[in-house]
Amino acid sequence: MDYLSINKEAWNKRTKIHLESDFYNVESFKNGKCSLNVVELKQVGNVKGKSLLHLQCHFGQDTLSWARLGAEVTGVDLSSDAIKEANQLKCTLGLKADFIESDVIEFGQKNMKKFDIVFTSYGVLNWLPNLVDWAKTIANSLKVGGEFHLVEFHSFTDLLSGYSYFTNAQPDVEDEGTYTENCDGSTSTVVTWSHPISEVINALIGAGLTIESFYEYPYSPYNCFDGLELVPNMGYQMIFKGQQVPLLYSIKALKNPYKKKK
Repeated sequence: MDYLSINKEAWNKRTKIHLESDFYNVESFKNGKCSLNVVELKQVGNVKGKSLLHLQCHFGQDTLSWARLGAEVTGVDLSSDAIKEANQLKCTLGLKADFIESDVIEFGQKNMKKFDIVFTSYGVLNWLPNLVDWAKTIANSLKVGGEFHLVEFHSFTDLLSGYSYFTNAQPDVEDEGTYTENCDGSTSTVVTWSHPISEVINALIGAGLTIESFYEYPYSPYNCFDGLELVPNMGYQMIFKGQQVPLLYSIKALKNPYKKKK
């Protein structure tokens, strides 16, 4: 199965829908609104003058938000349409950024540049068949002393949505619409994989990175799952049997000069 071609076609289709959505609100972004959320802004911190690689960057809003905050940014995404729109957006805003059309693993095999920061967020890992090569891409893209930052939807939400929490040998292949409010009812075939948090952490450790922090959060900045309710000034929460469900987690990892790969 050529999962890259299947998912690329799906994300090319989604890009057009997303550009016209209130969810992404491109017009507000053009007028100066930052697309980044408190979780990642607090974790990553000051990026001024630092080189930042954004993996799976979609059409570049978060990448360009980091650029507005002073980072020297490079964004990578599988979708040719998303990269085209990202380049158009940077030109419209007069911002400096490099955007590369590539699968994450293919990028990792070819990339020779080292970055101060590697960043990726929100719904990225389920598109990857294995996390070992993903983690190697991150480690090989970091300067010594560099930082990796992940903010991701919690794997527990996959379980509540009827998917496996643990990785299966075969991916989930299904037809689905997109998550923005303006989805027109059309669907695309997508190929995805489940990854428990332990797999994420162990892949990063196996690539020679040192885990500095791991946090879980009961609120999502996005209303993108069934059964969420808005809590003012906090975000969206999900209640299961009277208790909050973990909706996000974040990891910060370092490329330690004294840490050897296993």
